[in-house]
Amino acid sequence: MPPSTPPQTTAIIVGSGLAGLSAASQLVAHNVPVRLLERAAKPGGNSIKASSGINGAPTKYQPPSLHDDAFYSDTVHSAGKAMLSSTTHREKLISTLTNSSKDAVEWLVEKKGIDLSVVAILGGHTYPRTHRGAGQTPPGFAIVNTLLTSLKQSSIFHLQTSCTVTKVLQSEHRVTGVEYACEDGKKEEVHGPVIFAAGGFGGDAEGLLAKYRPDLKGYPSTNDPRPGTQPLLTAVGAQLIDMELVQVHPTGFVDPANPSSPLKFLAAEVLRGEGGLLLLNGKRFFDELETRENVTKVITATPPTSTSPKQWTVQLVLDEGVYKAAKSHIDFYIFKGLMKKTTISELGTEALASIQQYADAAAGKEKDPFGRSSFANWTLTSPTPDSTVYVGTVTPVVHFTMGGVLINEKAEVIRQDDGPIEGLWGAGEVTGGVHGGNRLGGSSLLECVVYGRIAGDQVAQYVDSHKK
Repeated sequence: MPPSTPPQTTAIIVGSGLAGLSAASQLVAHNVPVRLLERAAKPGGNSIKASSGINGAPTKYQPPSLHDDAFYSDTVHSAGKAMLSSTTHREKLISTLTNSSKDAVEWLVEKKGIDLSVVAILGGHTYPRTHRGAGQTPPGFAIVNTLLTSLKQSSIFHLQTSCTVTKVLQSEHRVTGVEYACEDGKKEEVHGPVIFAAGGFGGDAEGLLAKYRPDLKGYPSTNDPRPGTQPLLTAVGAQLIDMELVQVHPTGFVDPANPSSPLKFLAAEVLRGEGGLLLLNGKRFFDELETRENVTKVITATPPTSTSPKQWTVQLVLDEGVYKAAKSHIDFYIFKGLMKKTTISELGTEALASIQQYADAAAGKEKDPFGRSSFANWTLTSPTPDSTVYVGTVTPVVHFTMGGVLINEKAEVIRQDDGPIEGLWGAGEVTGGVHGGNRLGGSSLLECVVYGRIAGDQVAQYVDSHKK
């Protein structure tokens, strides 16, 4: 009888957002079987909601004359004071992120057939480098859906939803698999190297968020309420970093139909990037293209208009030019009842003066008093009370957790003694150290693709080395 073939090692991925799907795509390309476990009923995680785009520089969609070498420095600047600790480690993570951004966009466009031909500038960026498609589909959905559809065609890819990982298995300091339970509650084990891509803890209001940022108690969030998974990883020796660094996004929609809901829908940063402005008490108050952290600080320095949840009343205002540039987004928000087409007269008497000042700066008639230098697609030059605008009410919301388990540039999860934990990798929002004190818009999808692909490649190498 011929010798029996040893069973193929299965790679385990926890989380079906873009980080997990990017890792799975690489593993399947290397012919490594994948078991993907997702605790929600539907795959996609928060990645599927992302609507501003994915950063990349330099790419063929940026002007040929633009030498965008500032992505690294913009990211370091955005990270802020966090760069003063673990500096060398952070620099390596950021360098890997930004230097791999061009390849990440090209992989999605050329290998996966995703349209990312439209480029916008977002807050904190020196140049336009956030890519999205020209059609009606938001970039997060387009990317996640394309990768998932492709993976489902593979016989070595197996997705299980409504399955929660309850323990990371370890033997002699090496991760060997996970324990999990699905809807029937029965605990099972699956063995193999593990990639954790289970997302952040922004929805863990009573758990990790309350522990590390009690000052954010009462804030609404863009995240579904669910526990953070970092404790599963610290139980096997993972080191945490930046857990107190939580991004409060300045613009989550206040739904007029349910203003007190603690769960908010994000007003994509691309709306401000394409020329939208913000009004507080009828007046502009800051450069809308500053970092999320700084815009939020100015808003939250004023008294909230509601305490349950804790929220402010800020108006996001767009003109017809911005509407045309971000039509797919705005039409969706109008459909959801989060924005409306109206006139300046409905914004109050002070709003007209602020909008006129903004229009003059956009037309080059005067400098913007808040230092804004890019007005993108704003076209309204002579606003009147009857001028058409598109308006939504927004408030700061808990959006993204920069902290998590520490990884290195190979996506290996790092132990307390600074060595890698064998058999365990991490990618996406479950990890920390990449963004520091503030994440640039467009870098969450990028982080997922870059470190998800790295994790997939590393696990493929790990599996191959153990065959030998």
